[in-house]
Amino acid sequence: MDTGLHKILLVDDENDILEFVSYNLKKEGYEVHTATNGRDAISVAMDVRPQLIILDVMMPEMDGIETCEEMRKIPELSTAIIAFLTARGEDYSQIAGFEAGADDYIAKPIKPKVLVSRVKALLRRAEHTGANTTVISDDAAIIIDKNRYVVIKEGQELELPKKEFELLALLYSKPKKVFTREEIFNAIWGDNVIVGDRTIDVHIRKLREKIGDDFIKTIKGVGYKFVD
Repeated sequence: MDTGLHKILLVDDENDILEFVSYNLKKEGYEVHTATNGRDAISVAMDVRPQLIILDVMMPEMDGIETCEEMRKIPELSTAIIAFLTARGEDYSQIAGFEAGADDYIAKPIKPKVLVSRVKALLRRAEHTGANTTVISDDAAIIIDKNRYVVIKEGQELELPKKEFELLALLYSKPKKVFTREEIFNAIWGDNVIVGDRTIDVHIRKLREKIGDDFIKTIKGVGYKFVD
C-alpha cells in the first residue's frame, strides 16, 4: 500500500479512542502522532506538520473548535486538512466547526474500514488541491495564487482556511457561471462526504466578510456565482 508517508495528528482526551484510531491508521502505513488536548496538539502540529489533523470537539483546556481556530491562524498549518471526530451530531456543532475552518466531520462510533476510507478520501483531496499551482488570474481586483495558497485583494494578501480558499477558487475559475449547490458540494467536499445543509452558506458568509459582499452573488434556489 502507498500512503506517501502521510502524517496524521490525532487529538482526543480519551486514550481508548486514540489507541483504536492510531492502531487502524498505523496498520495502513500512516505516520500517526497523538495529543490529548488542544494546546499540546498545536505544539505537536508545528513540530511534525501533518497533512491531516483529526480533532475531538469536547476536550479540556482548549476544545476542538478553539483549537481549530488557532491552527487556522498559523500559516504553516494553513494547508492541513482538519476533520472533527465527534459523537456530537447537532447541526450547531457542525456549523461551529466549519466556521472555525474545519474541512469535514467524522462521527463516532465509526467502523475501522469506514474510518480508513474517509481518511484516504481526505488525503486524496489534499493532494488534488495541492497539485494545482497555477494562478487563476493576474489582472483582476482579486488574484488567487494556488501556489502559495493566498488571495490578494488590492495588494493585500489574505490567508483563508482551506475550504474557503477552494470555494473561492472554484467560483472564480469560471466567472459569471452559476455553480449549483450540488456542484459545489461535489467539487469541494466530495460526494461521499456528509455535511450539513448550511455548510456552503457558512463558507460563503465567511468569504464575504473577508473579500467583500460584491464578488459572490447568490442565485436563489440554485447556487452561487463570482462576479468581477
